[in-house]
Amino acid sequence: MLLTILLQAAQPATGKSGMMSSLLMIGLLIIVFWLFFIRPQSKKAKEQQKFRDELKKGDKVVTIGGFHGKITEVKEHTVMVSLAPDVEVELEKTALVQNASQVGGQ
Repeated sequence: MLLTILLQAAQPATGKSGMMSSLLMIGLLIIVFWLFFIRPQSKKAKEQQKFRDELKKGDKVVTIGGFHGKITEVKEHTVMVSLAPDVEVELEKTALVQNASQVGGQ
């Protein structure tokens, strides 16, 4: 279906109606692109930012490297995460994702 629309849009325009249909096809492609690519990505980015803004002591997190830990202290741009007894590291908030059990919806 999309191929048919693209082929029709590629045909030479004749007169005002041809030009109008070409503009309509371009507008339709822009709307489809926004709905399927731009909107979902911006929504995901907002959710990640909200997660990072709401981090608090005691939250279970996973680093982008795969380490699981528990937050022991929250600072402006970093957090202290306990990975094991007597093992605590300071990480950037951007290096954290939600606990895997929360992300998967389990």
